[in-house]
Amino acid sequence: MNANFVFKPRLLECLKDYNKETMMKDIMAGLIVGIVALPLAIAFGIASGVSPEKGIITAIVAGFIISFFGGTKVQIGGPTGAFIVIIYGIVNNPAYGIQGLIVATILAGVMLVALGLFKMGTVIKFIPYPIIIGFTAGIALTIFTTQMGDVLGLTEQVMDKSGNMITAPLKTPGDFIGKWICYFEHIDTFNLWNFVMAIASVIIIVLSPKAVSRIPVLNKIPGSLYAILIITGAVLIMKANIPELHIDTIGDRFHIKSQLPDMVVPNITWDMIRNLAPIAFTIAILGAIESLLSAAVADGVIGDRHDSNTELVAQGIANIVTPLFGGIPATGAIARTMTNINNGGRTPIAGIIHAIVLILILLILMPYAEYIPMACLAGVLVVVSYNMSGWRTFKGLMHNPKSDVTVLLVTFFLTVIFDLTIAIEAGLIIACALFIKRVMETTEISVIEEEIDPSHEADMNVHEEHLTIPEGCAVYEINGPYFFGIANKFDDLQQHLSNGHRPKVQIIRMRRVPFIDSTGMHNLGTLIEMNHEQGMHIILSGVNEKVHQQLMKAHFYDKMNPDHICPHIDVALEKARELLDNMKKN
Repeated sequence: MNANFVFKPRLLECLKDYNKETMMKDIMAGLIVGIVALPLAIAFGIASGVSPEKGIITAIVAGFIISFFGGTKVQIGGPTGAFIVIIYGIVNNPAYGIQGLIVATILAGVMLVALGLFKMGTVIKFIPYPIIIGFTAGIALTIFTTQMGDVLGLTEQVMDKSGNMITAPLKTPGDFIGKWICYFEHIDTFNLWNFVMAIASVIIIVLSPKAVSRIPVLNKIPGSLYAILIITGAVLIMKANIPELHIDTIGDRFHIKSQLPDMVVPNITWDMIRNLAPIAFTIAILGAIESLLSAAVADGVIGDRHDSNTELVAQGIANIVTPLFGGIPATGAIARTMTNINNGGRTPIAGIIHAIVLILILLILMPYAEYIPMACLAGVLVVVSYNMSGWRTFKGLMHNPKSDVTVLLVTFFLTVIFDLTIAIEAGLIIACALFIKRVMETTEISVIEEEIDPSHEADMNVHEEHLTIPEGCAVYEINGPYFFGIANKFDDLQQHLSNGHRPKVQIIRMRRVPFIDSTGMHNLGTLIEMNHEQGMHIILSGVNEKVHQQLMKAHFYDKMNPDHICPHIDVALEKARELLDNMKKN
């Protein structure tokens, strides 16, 4: 563990100058964010394949811990859309189920804590932007797809415990293509009222903020809550007057418990850890990226600077503790964090208040949540997926270099068709490969065999019009990093020279080599040994200080005569003449 890491939650700093005015702003912001978080927590829980109260428990436990221990002043934590696809896949896998989800979330929490302790918070920020946009857009499309069954009100015939055929909500496969095939196969069960309620929910969410924008208090309530209240009320009235009307509600599928859960420690086996580690890694990376992006956005708005490593540790603690109470993976939520900021929240107290508000709602109001139509929640998630898609940014990136477009599209399609684990891994591999290709293209190796023009050289002390290279000597100019990607390029050049007139003295100019890796050192060392066996000489010229230190540390200079390491080209040429003269005399 890095000894320089200091775990210092921002709450401690904020409490030093805390006053009544700040407290009132935090209470108001926390109250509003709690109300905003309610419909999202329920929707994310159901969409993830678990019960609605698990979404709320996640918002409570993780929200409290992230605010209490976090490295930002205004971050609001809880369940987010990014995890829906992963959670759904684990829960619906017979080999894992809920137990597997608990283990995977705890493992992800441990990984997040490790990332923070080893000060990897800044490294996470260097994940290529096209990968982030690609899998975010892919997740958005996947969330949209998962909601189409409830938007269209599709059903299927299943057998109950008594052996009778009954109508039940359509159960779809886990994969993207399988879902759409299933939808088309059951399109004849389309329910117009479900569709109308879902579309009405979307319209209310979009238009209500504008309609109440000038009305105090009401303009603080999110459109999703307006949609739930209005659509739920409308459906209750319609069912009372039209008995044969059937619109699925949360209560038709789930029984919501209005109580705080007991802590349950899972039975974790080595096989579970081994099998779930890749999924846990994906959860950890997604959580780290989303939380740090949210923190960075918040910094720009409030003029603050978050502690990324402390934030990762807090996210990790949250994901270790939350599943013990039945929760699901959590991270910093950009939408709720911005709601907190816009309503005056300036310290972690607002996030703690938001968690307390959700506890009160869970204990007092949750029985009424059973009346919320599933089509309404589907409408809420359709809007979430649209906002999450970032289609304008996606479209803009399509005009970037082909390498960025390739990474973007590969990550997007792999996320949609397969899963996030494959998408992130493949995206990173392709991004790294394309980056290496770019660096290779910028690194040039040229050969000078006749003369050097001093007017274009910065490391020469002579004032002649041209500096002549003696016969039997060649100067290689390496311009760029000397690493495994271009080491073979140098070997190919050597092979070409060996087929023709091979110089007896070779000067390798390294003044423009910013770094050298082990492959480059190995190839260069092999070249020196081969030349030495054939009675030829290698001279290094203008090695910069950083590369010089790398070579010394690797004991590279043990293979060379110290006189063959020259500070600049004119000294190297003088040494070459001396060696050539000695070779002629002998």
